[in-house]
Amino acid sequence: MKILKWTAVVLATLVAVLVLGGLLLSPTFTVTRTVQVKAPPEKVYGLVADPRRWKEWSIWNTRDPAMSITYSGPPTGAGAAWEWKSKSQGDGKMTFTAAEPAQRVAFDLYFPDFGTTSKGELRFTASEGGTGVAWTMNGNMGRNPLFRWMTLFADRMVGKDFDEGLAQLKALAEKP
Repeated sequence: MKILKWTAVVLATLVAVLVLGGLLLSPTFTVTRTVQVKAPPEKVYGLVADPRRWKEWSIWNTRDPAMSITYSGPPTGAGAAWEWKSKSQGDGKMTFTAAEPAQRVAFDLYFPDFGTTSKGELRFTASEGGTGVAWTMNGNMGRNPLFRWMTLFADRMVGKDFDEGLAQLKALAEKP
């Protein structure tokens, strides 16, 4: 009986720490990564402003080539959207909310598995010999205290994917 009480106390304490600790954590996170590309901003912009081109450089498409993708809206720029379903990468929808040729593409992301949304952008800055690309995402994990724990690891988890995607974007943009 003593071990049962001890186990119940430990479990109750663990649940309290997870829930109460999660409520104290911020639900928001920001991830930013950059890369220098030896290609003009117009070329890099063209690879980003068309959702159909993302499968050529996005790490998520590389990890799951069988990913089911549906496109909607205009082919490029603001309003262009793509929705995906993937057993290994999850499901989601990205909609471009703003597009300034050779300058930036802004987007909204929705992940139905978590019921969460994120906003982000890829910004292009002309520089001597190429283009600086900055990829930023701001997310909100909502009211769920357990999801809030994920904000502590968002930069490490998502940032790695951004780094890999930007490396593939760089390689693609630098091809003659």
